Amino acid sequence: MNMNRSAFLGPILILLGVFMFLKGEITFSTGTIFEYFWPTLFVIPVGVFFHWLYFFILQRRGVGVLVPGGILLTAGVICQISMLFDIWHLMWPGFMLAVAVGLFELYWFGGRNKWLLIPINILTVMSLLFFTIFSIGSLFSGIFHNQPIFAIVLIVAGLALMFMRGRETSKY
Repeated sequence: MNMNRSAFLGPILILLGVFMFLKGEITFSTGTIFEYFWPTLFVIPVGVFFHWLYFFILQRRGVGVLVPGGILLTAGVICQISMLFDIWHLMWPGFMLAVAVGLFELYWFGGRNKWLLIPINILTVMSLLFFTIFSIGSLFSGIFHNQPIFAIVLIVAGLALMFMRGRETSKY
């Protein structure tokens, strides 16, 4: 096996093994591979193609191809992570970040137009803010998964506050 083929197939085999280990008992078929790995098979390669086109074919002249390249590459990674771990509800802000990445590549490799930094920063901050909010929300829902117990704790705490307030006002 030559070096290029082993350098390409090695990481793929490792990722498949890790996936099978994490997912447990899944029967593999062509449909399963397409179901879980469609971003890696279709979206990420198109993003990589646009980058290859810019760096190697166009000799850094057509900077505009980096915008869809950055968007597709980032969106593909977001989709792949979401598919493997079933966390679409947490990863959707990554699509705003994908647009910010595409615009940032245009800024970085283009003429460094400072006006591009405005939408880049707005999209990045919004994406990180939503990632944080929904991650914290998911963490709290995991902690307080058993709502009846949490509801009882809230009722007891409310009653305790009312009775303590009643004692404080009756002393005066």
